[in-house]
Amino acid sequence: MDFNLTQEQRMIYEYGDRISKQFDHNYWRGYAEKGEPPAELYKQITNDGFLGIMVPEAYGGAGQGMTEMLLFMEGLANNGIPLLNLVVGPTMTMGLLAKHASEDMKRRFLPGGCTGEIKFCFAITEPNAGSNSIEITSIAKPDGNGGFRLNGQKVFITDANCADYAMVVTRTTPRADVRKKTDGFTIFMVDMKKEGISKTLIPVAFPVPETQWQVFFDDVALTEADVLGEVGKGFNILFDTLNPERIILSGLCTGIGRFALKKAVAYANDRKVFNNTPIGAYQGVQHPLAMARSEVEMASLMAVKAAWAFDQGLPAGEFANMAKYAAAEAGIHAVDSAIQCFGGNGFTKEYGMYDLYGLVRLLRTAPLNREMVLNHIAEHVMGLPRSY
Repeated sequence: MDFNLTQEQRMIYEYGDRISKQFDHNYWRGYAEKGEPPAELYKQITNDGFLGIMVPEAYGGAGQGMTEMLLFMEGLANNGIPLLNLVVGPTMTMGLLAKHASEDMKRRFLPGGCTGEIKFCFAITEPNAGSNSIEITSIAKPDGNGGFRLNGQKVFITDANCADYAMVVTRTTPRADVRKKTDGFTIFMVDMKKEGISKTLIPVAFPVPETQWQVFFDDVALTEADVLGEVGKGFNILFDTLNPERIILSGLCTGIGRFALKKAVAYANDRKVFNNTPIGAYQGVQHPLAMARSEVEMASLMAVKAAWAFDQGLPAGEFANMAKYAAAEAGIHAVDSAIQCFGGNGFTKEYGMYDLYGLVRLLRTAPLNREMVLNHIAEHVMGLPRSY
């Protein structure tokens, strides 16, 4: 691997530095506290051409890969601008469409996605299946006229309220009727304005601009033209979405870790308590911050390796899971160490540190919890027996 970024990659990474002069962490936090999308920021990102990083130029995108998308997310998060919406739309949905959709479907969705005219959400998680996607029960049954009728429920669907289309992972054959447990899955692009779709807000306990929703499908009419890939073979392409999700969230965690540590260092260099000496001179303050920074940088390297493997068409699951595990832990340790450095001020709105903790702590649990990530590494990387 070449650790030197190209000029274009460096520009993508440093974009967060530039845009933070206009939309900084306090701007992001204001929208997070309202639970509303930062519209002006998204408009600027769209106008600057960053929504379509993973979309080929023929469809209005930049024609770049997972590495560039990771650098974009990390560069923003380095400056205290973590955008979960970049995960479900530009990375998971548009990336998968660019790789697996028919020509007609690409023309229908990708140009509008790149310009922000079409917004997406991604719907896989169900309340009774959780991390075990094999057991999802939502189903799109043939209607006898060449179409399907979708019924079921999805949960923790990011920004479902403002999405024009949902990429929905469902079954077209029930679990009990398939030979292999991975058979019978189909991925649909579902118009969220269709009759039979309803949504319920899931209140989240920490501030973040993106909202979470339960989505209910009640006999929603679909057609063959709404199918991504082939009917019954959706599971074959699903991991081309799940690995990028883990990679880009790694970039969010490491970026937030760097941002929190940068704030802590500035505070520790300025704050004086005993003998008119900055608290940053004491090893009890230095060492936790230095350890956290080391963990952040190691996790960042693994995320870059995972993105590189994905872009090369190599198996990326091993590295994507390791990166997600390492980055979530590093992000938590970094924010926690920064809060400790700030003392009581770390819990005040004025300094804005504690509001970061809920987000990085979430990513130890979601979208795939730490224990399932470690199960994957133990079984598929190390060759240990399946434990669940």
